[in-house]
Amino acid sequence: MDLDFLFTPARIGRAGEDVALQIEAAIMDEKIKPGEGLPSERELQMQFKTGRGVIREAMRALKQKGLIEIRKGARGGAYVKQIDVSNVSESLALFLKQQHIGLAHIAEFRESIDRTITTLAIARADDTEKQQLVTEVEKLQECLQQAEPDMEALGDMDRELNIRLAKMTKNPIFEWIMRALQLGFSSQDYALYEDPGYRQKTVANWDETARHIADNEPLRAQASVGAHYEMLQRCAAEVEDAQRPANLADDKPTPNAD
Repeated sequence: MDLDFLFTPARIGRAGEDVALQIEAAIMDEKIKPGEGLPSERELQMQFKTGRGVIREAMRALKQKGLIEIRKGARGGAYVKQIDVSNVSESLALFLKQQHIGLAHIAEFRESIDRTITTLAIARADDTEKQQLVTEVEKLQECLQQAEPDMEALGDMDRELNIRLAKMTKNPIFEWIMRALQLGFSSQDYALYEDPGYRQKTVANWDETARHIADNEPLRAQASVGAHYEMLQRCAAEVEDAQRPANLADDKPTPNAD
């Protein structure tokens, strides 16, 4: 692609936005591919028939979107970035945390998406993938049976199981969303692993779900998914109840000395 004739003069009044949109469109259409450099700042000024300030404003906007990176040195300049799903997932996870999304909303969404993922995994994954899911759950059980279970390892294995199951749908969007939800235990499943009793039940539920998937039993697998979220809600309610007396005590007014 000849970049000398790729862009048209920027619109007067919204020049910075128009420059950014034209370059973004060229990137999305793969007229400029990941790893390739944009024309120099001077060349962009000539193509868009605008000033340096407008070009720099557009570069800042594109960089903020994660579409380009600015390199320094002899071969410096603006280069198109490969959009990484992990960056997108991390941004979504941070957004959920910043919005203070409650457990009930996250659990409701997770249950609905997990039911869809489970159904698609049974329909689309092959026998080898289903058996591998069972094998990975068995590794989770082995980790749990250690005298002093490695809680970080348990958490990592649980996250990877969720992502593995999402991959089995053969729909990458489910995997991307699942990665976002799993970052930092955004799913709130960590509450189940903190309690020894619920920890055992959670791993047992994973084993039950994986075996129902491997046996191609969607109704039983769906029942196991529902049982997991009932358990999560119950665990969260117990944690909240345990914390309430301390909070109430802190809120009590101090008796009047008079």
